[in-house]
Amino acid sequence: MVDHSDQVLVIQSETEKSVHLQLKVAPEDMGKVIGKQGKIANAIRTLVKAAAVKDGRRVHMDIDQ
Repeated sequence: MVDHSDQVLVIQSETEKSVHLQLKVAPEDMGKVIGKQGKIANAIRTLVKAAAVKDGRRVHMDIDQ
């Protein structure tokens, strides 16, 4: 999905009821991760949220360079 996979970093912080994920990618890969009109980013968020629901948690995800 990205050209610079060595520059992908996921930072996770958790509380009892929520998870916060910060996804950092190379500036050149931001467009690929976000996708046209944010479709790829929204799909990633949907998958992550579906997994979190199984644990009864809420999830928040940010994508940064």
